[in-house]
Amino acid sequence: MKFKKFTAITLIMIMAITMIIQFYEPPNTANSIGNSLFSPAMLYWGSQGSSVRTVQDKLLRWGYYDGQVDGIFGARTYRAVRRFQEKNGIQVDGIVGPATAAALGMPSNTANAQGANRSADEYLLARCIHGEARGEPYVGKVAVAAVVLNRVRDPQFPNTIAGVIYQPLAFTAVADGQINLTPNKDAINAARDALNGWDPTYGCLYYWNPATATSKWIWSRQVNLKIGKHWFGI
Repeated sequence: MKFKKFTAITLIMIMAITMIIQFYEPPNTANSIGNSLFSPAMLYWGSQGSSVRTVQDKLLRWGYYDGQVDGIFGARTYRAVRRFQEKNGIQVDGIVGPATAAALGMPSNTANAQGANRSADEYLLARCIHGEARGEPYVGKVAVAAVVLNRVRDPQFPNTIAGVIYQPLAFTAVADGQINLTPNKDAINAARDALNGWDPTYGCLYYWNPATATSKWIWSRQVNLKIGKHWFGI
């Protein structure tokens, strides 16, 4: 009798557990994190939330996305992410992982988010310096980085380092792929010096090489100083 009672209770417990497993839906980590202030570890087709909306907004402004900024990661967002990744030398998988999020200027959701974001900004800035000014004197390298940071602070431009650097047609190094070269030690040190406040340009927003510049518009800028082969202006 006791054995039959035990067996019945066991069967009831097994059935209850089976029903719980069958109907339980685990929380969508990507979606829940997507509603935070930080980018998630991963965003992919089907993710939803404010982080997806941020990705869509950035890709729309940079010319990669042509859909609605609705916070839903669907086919158009997937294709836009792939185009962005292909253009910028990131693994093309349609997923916003750490590398893609860093290139988009989205801080990481980690305990060391501030330090990690500073490190990512520093390295991206160094890549820009290496692509744009590796033949320039050291102060010229810092000056190029300072122009990027001056634009971040100026309301005319995107408000992140990644946004400024990847703004369409803003930098030759992005257009020709040199942004993806590994920066040397001088470029990394120059990025660090600029981030620490050194601005040899005294607030300039533009620079160009008069020997190679093809934009007629750039000649309308006021020239403030010259460093190496670059002219700097506002």
